[in-house]
Amino acid sequence: MTHQFSDCARCPFSISERLCRNPNGKAPDFCPTRDLSQLTEASLKVYKKDEYAEFARQASIQEAEGYADRELGYARVRPAKTRIEEIAEFAQKMHYRRLGLAFCIGLRREAKTVAEIYSARGFEMVSVICKTGCSDKELIGLSGDQKIVQYEPEAMCNPVLQALVLNEAETDFNILLGLCVGHDSLFLKKAEAPCTVLAVKDRVLGHNPLAAVYNADSYYRSLK
Repeated sequence: MTHQFSDCARCPFSISERLCRNPNGKAPDFCPTRDLSQLTEASLKVYKKDEYAEFARQASIQEAEGYADRELGYARVRPAKTRIEEIAEFAQKMHYRRLGLAFCIGLRREAKTVAEIYSARGFEMVSVICKTGCSDKELIGLSGDQKIVQYEPEAMCNPVLQALVLNEAETDFNILLGLCVGHDSLFLKKAEAPCTVLAVKDRVLGHNPLAAVYNADSYYRSLK
C-alpha cells in the first residue's frame, strides 16, 4: 500500500468534525492524528522537559489572552491584541529581559520604532542589521550580474553573523523583522535563543504575503 503523508491542508471536514478537534470526529486517509499516534505520544513527552514545559504553557495562555469576550462562548470571541503586543506580553510571562532584534536594512525605520516600543516596556534591546560585517556578495560565490547593483561592490546579507551577534549578547528571545526568504532560515538555524517572527519580507505586498493568498482565485490566479 502506498504510504500516505500528512496533508491537513486538504482535510475535507469542518472544524467541529475533525478528529484533531473532536475525539469522536472524522479523519481523511491522510490524518496524522489517527495514523501517527506514536508521534503524538513522543511530542507530549517533549512538553514534560523543563526547557519546553513552561514555554509551551505560557504560549497557550498567550494564545487565549489574544481574544476578548471568551466568557461569551467560542462563537462570540474576538481578536484583541496585535502581534507586537503579544510578543511583549509573552516575553514578560517568560521573564525575559534581553530581546534580540534581527532586521532587514529595508525595514530600518520600522526596526527603530519596534526597538523603542519594547524599550519603553522595560526590555533591554540588542538589534542587528542584515548588512552587519560589510562582506561582499562575491565571498559567497555571486558573480557581478547576480547582484542587485550589478558589477559593483555590494554587501551581502549575513544572517549567520546576525545570529552570532545576538548569541554573543546572550539574548533571551529573538525577534525577526523582515529577513529575506532563506536568510531567515539561516538565522533560525544558528540562533541559540528561542525566536519568533514579527513580520516577514514581501517586497511587492508591503510585507503582507497573505494578500496574494487571499487573491489566489482572482488577481493572483497566475500563482496556480
